[in-house]
Amino acid sequence: MRLAELSERSGVSAATIKYYLREGLLPPGRQVNARTSEYDEEHLRRLRLVRAMIHIGRIPVATVREVLGHVDDDSLGHTIRLGAALWALPQVPEPDGEEEDEHLRGVREEVDSVLEQLGWTNALALRTISPSYRSLVVALAAFRRLGYGEGVELLTQYAETMHRWAVLDLDFMETHPSEVEQVEVAVLGAVLFEPALLALHRLAQEEETTRRFGWAGGAS
Repeated sequence: MRLAELSERSGVSAATIKYYLREGLLPPGRQVNARTSEYDEEHLRRLRLVRAMIHIGRIPVATVREVLGHVDDDSLGHTIRLGAALWALPQVPEPDGEEEDEHLRGVREEVDSVLEQLGWTNALALRTISPSYRSLVVALAAFRRLGYGEGVELLTQYAETMHRWAVLDLDFMETHPSEVEQVEVAVLGAVLFEPALLALHRLAQEEETTRRFGWAGGAS
């Protein structure tokens, strides 16, 4: 397809597509002549991914370029390729000036205990460099400082639930034929589907709260 058709099918203006091409977010089309290029379904799929990351996920262009660099790096093994793309996405912000204290140390020991109990050997091996591990420890430590603590048993139950979620993610991801598409789906899941699941979690909490306690006034 020519640029005009790519624009029409994607809903992205030709000017924006040209900008994505200049920024390296979209691979060049096949050169037909000095002024014309042709694009295919892979360009359309990638364009939709870029559009979702920038306009829905609000991810900076430089970060999108980094993520896509990992998506397209076929020199990486499948696991590293997927992990690198996801780690390049914006992470949960960490408090400024976070210092080592008894809460961080205690939570880190509990998290390590849970990971070991569940047999999550990869998570344990990567914990010193994993942004996900760091975000989990920092968040739980902040919770602990406020006087709340879930304990290892409850944390283990949550982790087991998250593992079932991960299995569903990977099962769906593997329905796509190529590694590139699979990593793209994983990135889209992190950008679009994680917020949807968070919203679903809150809806479930609202539903369970109403079932247990009724509406305002105590009516069941």
